[in-house]
Amino acid sequence: MTAENKPDPADADIVTAALARRPVILVGGPTASGKSALAADVAAAFNGVVINADSMQVYRELEIITARPNAADTAKAPHRLYGVLSAAERCSAAHWRALALNEIDAALAAGRLPVVAGGTGLYLRALEQGLAPVPDIPEAVRRDARALYESIGPEAFHAELAQRDPDMAARLNVGDTQRLLRAWEVVAATGHSLAAWQAQQSGQEGETGADNRRSTKLSFLKLAVIPPREELYARCDARFAAMTSAGAVEEVEALLAMGLDPDLPVMKAIGVREFGGYLRGELSLEAAVSMAQQETRRYAKRQLTWLRHQYTPKMAIETQYSESLRAKIFNIIRQFLLTLH
Repeated sequence: MTAENKPDPADADIVTAALARRPVILVGGPTASGKSALAADVAAAFNGVVINADSMQVYRELEIITARPNAADTAKAPHRLYGVLSAAERCSAAHWRALALNEIDAALAAGRLPVVAGGTGLYLRALEQGLAPVPDIPEAVRRDARALYESIGPEAFHAELAQRDPDMAARLNVGDTQRLLRAWEVVAATGHSLAAWQAQQSGQEGETGADNRRSTKLSFLKLAVIPPREELYARCDARFAAMTSAGAVEEVEALLAMGLDPDLPVMKAIGVREFGGYLRGELSLEAAVSMAQQETRRYAKRQLTWLRHQYTPKMAIETQYSESLRAKIFNIIRQFLLTLH
């Protein structure tokens, strides 16, 4: 760590004084925005721990293709929930949230500031707002929903959902595949709209209710890195090309050799389907990379939309994160911690 990056003892004292109010820094942002570097810098400066909130970076088999934080970032501060689950496991928002709350508790108990970083909007919202007590969905229902979606396409699937659950269909757009499937699964498995389950969130009892009450005792400061779209897209393209050179194809080949259920979340990671096509001889490497870059840009666009409509940060960094922004960001964090006293 350079002298410029060395933690200020005064900042460590500010963190210690604020711990009783259970502060948590949330760093949101689309893929390739620099949020991981920002989280690492914040954790280094404020005696913190970085906690992953990316739904694909939890899987140990996909390090390169999910752009897990690099060695320089992880050397700055402890990092948690990166590569902690097998690709054979299904990590839901509820599962991740329970893991994250445990890591937050551990960080605070150790006198450290939790810094939760990621671009999975569902995870960030679940941590801050809690989860509806929806029962587990049988695997058969999940498979049926996915099969229907793939057979009739997004527009027809949305129309079908509108017949079964008009409330949720009205809330979701045609391109929101994940949430469309979730809404369908819930109404198919329980007979009740996901909207009805979400309405029960307040005042609930049981395990989910207890976890929701744990999060209400936390004090959140939300930051967001939201670069201009064209700048972000260029970085997405460049980063995926770099991943390819760094061994992403071989990583996907090893994953596919595991013979996993294609419906598992890890199999939906960007690059798995595309490089799978290349490995089977269906695509050229150039075509596979181009397709994955396009899907990455689409994903980044969805993340930007979610951030602008669902996530209200104390500070939105409207450019790529760089070291020149540290002083302004760190001052906001100091003021947040000081006002918790």
